Amino acid sequence: MSTETKQFKAMRVEERQEGDKLAYSSSIVTRELDSLPEGEVLVKVQYSSLNYKDALSASGNKGVTRNYPHTPGIDAAGIVQSSSVDTYAAGDAVIITGYDLGMNTDGGFAEYVRVPAAWLVRLPDGLSAYESMVLGTAGLTAALCVDKLLKAGLTPDAGAVLVTGATGGVGSVAVALLAQLGFAVTAATGKAEAADFLRSLGATEIIDRQELLEENPRPLLKERWAGVVDVVGGPVLWNAVKALRYGGSVALCGLVGSPSLDASVFPFILRGVNLLGVDSVNVPQPLKSQMWQRLATDWKLTQLDALAQTVALEELESKLNGLLAGKGKGRMVLAL
Repeated sequence: MSTETKQFKAMRVEERQEGDKLAYSSSIVTRELDSLPEGEVLVKVQYSSLNYKDALSASGNKGVTRNYPHTPGIDAAGIVQSSSVDTYAAGDAVIITGYDLGMNTDGGFAEYVRVPAAWLVRLPDGLSAYESMVLGTAGLTAALCVDKLLKAGLTPDAGAVLVTGATGGVGSVAVALLAQLGFAVTAATGKAEAADFLRSLGATEIIDRQELLEENPRPLLKERWAGVVDVVGGPVLWNAVKALRYGGSVALCGLVGSPSLDASVFPFILRGVNLLGVDSVNVPQPLKSQMWQRLATDWKLTQLDALAQTVALEELESKLNGLLAGKGKGRMVLAL
């Protein structure tokens, strides 16, 4: 059978009308390669990873995916099968994260994807396809957060660094990376049972996220952290900002708690702190490639195996539902 007529397996989310509401269900289906969207590069996917955004897409969140049926999966790692551009050739090992993959373009929860060449980066030496998906968008985001904090002047001797949502994908990688770089890491979580897991990644202090949810009208709190990686937003972010040490920084990359920030200017003008926005979707390719190179070399995590569990296509629905329910811990890699 030729490459262009080959069938492949994929997760497919369907939309249907139930009374006056829309309902969504997923199944594993067989598709034809010519059903994939237009693109310059066809990639045989070896591994993908599970992210909160994938769970939103699979549940019918129109802020992530507008049109159904759809295949989620914002990450993919695999081998180029064919390419219409000179940049890539059959046999090249590549990583695809961000842009529109898995949002409104069929994503990595499938044995094949077809995408624009500009969405790809080469898999760097020193990192396997599996390891790249243990990291995935979450690991890339964590690396971008750490990079911004370092560029803002954060050093290990400045004090502890807080990581919120520490058991999630971004949080767990951030804990491990910061600890490996010599920082004292405070991990905030609502899962008391995950304390041993977080300590195994290098956290030196575990706090209950409730501490960061408590309302306090004071514009400033006691100086506590030299830096913060925040994936939560809302009151958690604002309490973290108010407790930054002089000149400290927050790298903000998520809103799993709230997209709002009820803030004042006092921490910024009285303590000179920085709020650093981090995007991993449309980050320029040179920076993205640089981050992957670092994650394969001087920032390569020694705890990659401890971070991950492997799942199959048939397990996707239950695992994604678990992410929506806040039951995720570490990283989940989809083996294709």
